[in-house]
Amino acid sequence: MMITVYGYGSIDRSMTSPKFLRGVLLLPAFALVALLSGCNTVLMSPSGDLAVRQRDIIIISTVLMLLIIVPVIVLTLLFAWRYRASNKNAVYTPEWDHSTLLELLIWAAPLLIIIALGALTWVSTHKLDPYRPLERIDAKREIPPDTRALTVQVVAMDWKWLFFYPDQGIATVNELAAPIDRPIRFEITSTTMMNSFFIPALAGQIYAMPGMETKLHAVINKPGVYDGFSANYSGAGFSGMRFKFHGMSADEFDAWVRQVKAKGENLSRDKYEALAKPSEWVPVKYYADVAPDLYDAILNRCVQPGQTCLKDMMDQPNHSHASRARSRSTDASLSDTMCTAQNTVRFASEVVRAPGAAIAQ
Repeated sequence: MMITVYGYGSIDRSMTSPKFLRGVLLLPAFALVALLSGCNTVLMSPSGDLAVRQRDIIIISTVLMLLIIVPVIVLTLLFAWRYRASNKNAVYTPEWDHSTLLELLIWAAPLLIIIALGALTWVSTHKLDPYRPLERIDAKREIPPDTRALTVQVVAMDWKWLFFYPDQGIATVNELAAPIDRPIRFEITSTTMMNSFFIPALAGQIYAMPGMETKLHAVINKPGVYDGFSANYSGAGFSGMRFKFHGMSADEFDAWVRQVKAKGENLSRDKYEALAKPSEWVPVKYYADVAPDLYDAILNRCVQPGQTCLKDMMDQPNHSHASRARSRSTDASLSDTMCTAQNTVRFASEVVRAPGAAIAQ
């Protein structure tokens, strides 16, 4: 049956039926399910012990919060149904204002959950500190006393990742490898701007900052190829700052190192300067030989000849006095430009005396 609506033409009555409207409302839900079906649940099924423990914290925290959210939603719907206008059996008590049992429940339950979340946060913050060396390989195995961690020095560049293996004497671009069940010590810095180093299957993200070094201790427990990327926007080539992390056996890792040495070229300071120039979607590169102390020079921002390293600047005797003098000078100049009553009066008087100069200032 057709309904004629003035100014809008004819509308099929079936399009206004409850079933049709319900189907229209469910379409976004089905579309969302279809989109989510392509999502990767790596955060909920990681391959590294540190990431597994971080996942457990997410699950426990979510369950604890749902202990409050779910009852509130259920009781809201229950009360709305029980005390609806058509329910003549519901007791109407407008003078009711207190229940000791309800007061205890309303205040005690959230308080206990907050205490539990606080305790969980305190313990996990210390046990999962990325700067803290690992104490176990997984939930069932401790780290043997004679185990030596694999050191990987990470440099976030525009827009690629440079990895140094100081013990192996090699370096790679946009490819990372490590043996399974062996602790990894990441030393992380950046060349030009703040970035973030993130391998979801291995551990949480760690910031990379110029002139500073952050650390991450982690271990990969399952062989495979995992995605790594930048989790902090850093400019035009940000979307291409991706690399592959290969978890492999010890023998496969040794073979990979030999492959890098066989195929790689020399990474001198001049070649590093060329590599450091902004570039996007950079392919994997191998370096069989690395200039001495190159990572240390990148960290201290003194790769080019004649530059003073940050660590040497900090060692200068008068550095602290000069810094304080510069700080006082900066504070004075900033205070003159702040919007305060005193500065407003001063500016107004300057306008009266010399309008052009004051406005230019």
